[in-house]
Amino acid sequence: MTAISSDKQVLHPGMFPDGFENEDHLEDFMSTPSQALIDDMNKIEGDILILGVAGKMGPTLARLAKRAAPDKRIVGVARFSDAAVKQRLESWGIETHVADLLDREQVQGIPKLPNIVYMAGKKFGTAGMESFTWAMNTYVPALVGEAFANSRIVVFSTILVYPSSSIVRQGCTENDPPYAAPGEYANSCVGRERSFEFFSIRNEAPMRGFRLCYSQDMRYGVFHEVATRVFNDRPVDLSAGHVNAIWQGDANSQALRSLLHCTVPMSPINIAGAEVTNIHDLAVSIGRRMGKQPTFVNAEANRICLVNGGVAADLFGYPVVPSERIVTWIADWVSREMPSLGKPTHYDTLDGVY
Repeated sequence: MTAISSDKQVLHPGMFPDGFENEDHLEDFMSTPSQALIDDMNKIEGDILILGVAGKMGPTLARLAKRAAPDKRIVGVARFSDAAVKQRLESWGIETHVADLLDREQVQGIPKLPNIVYMAGKKFGTAGMESFTWAMNTYVPALVGEAFANSRIVVFSTILVYPSSSIVRQGCTENDPPYAAPGEYANSCVGRERSFEFFSIRNEAPMRGFRLCYSQDMRYGVFHEVATRVFNDRPVDLSAGHVNAIWQGDANSQALRSLLHCTVPMSPINIAGAEVTNIHDLAVSIGRRMGKQPTFVNAEANRICLVNGGVAADLFGYPVVPSERIVTWIADWVSREMPSLGKPTHYDTLDGVY
């Protein structure tokens, strides 16, 4: 397993490792830009602001942006309750700005850059914190929409804004209205999109709603959860028997490239892998690599939340990292008992309570 050492590297399948030595190796690989991203970043006029940069995906997205466009100013904004995240970003040449996005004055004081990737939000632990979830997912977007009237914004959202659909369909498309699945979280995410849509119309500000499926990292994600259950001889729940999944590096790349595809009013785009993943087959495939025989509980539901990622595939091409490669990596990572973020996706939650 050889680490990637040069910021001048360009991501392509020939450089895929057999696995990842450690978290530094993983994050280095995830933040290596493809030629397509480099080309698109050169077309984007102006510098880039990342709001909510300290979350699961933010640090590697910021680093990816800087490596793809080293001459651009990349500014990451968060509360930075973990000072180590701030230090890491700065070591990669990314500027940091400390702000609480729930504070109007602090939002107004953030540098007004022409391009924004909005990653702030609340999902995990929604139960019991419903009002905070709604504040983060609807009030903060209003503050940002008001403060950045002249910026183009890619708004991270979720496929859970869609209702459940039949598993025999190809999944919801961007033309399907966002009548959310049950639960406070999903409905607050519809509110987030509607808040940004309002300011997009009022300010004639170009935006894109980035409806992300399940992003896969070695330390979290659907593949990580299934692999952990298989490795620990725990049954895999088949209630949500199919999921959309995409490598985190590909998702981050498509988020940055979406800055070239913002519209007035804001329009959505589904971000999904090249195929729908069957959870039973995924567990069997991981088990084969681990020398384990998975066990299962519950029957597959007839209706779950799935999306069609055809629009993104048409704009960006297929993801660079295929699902089978992620399966190989995750089986190796979990088998070696490497770090986990301890943040379940709740992909198998069907009642909307997170």
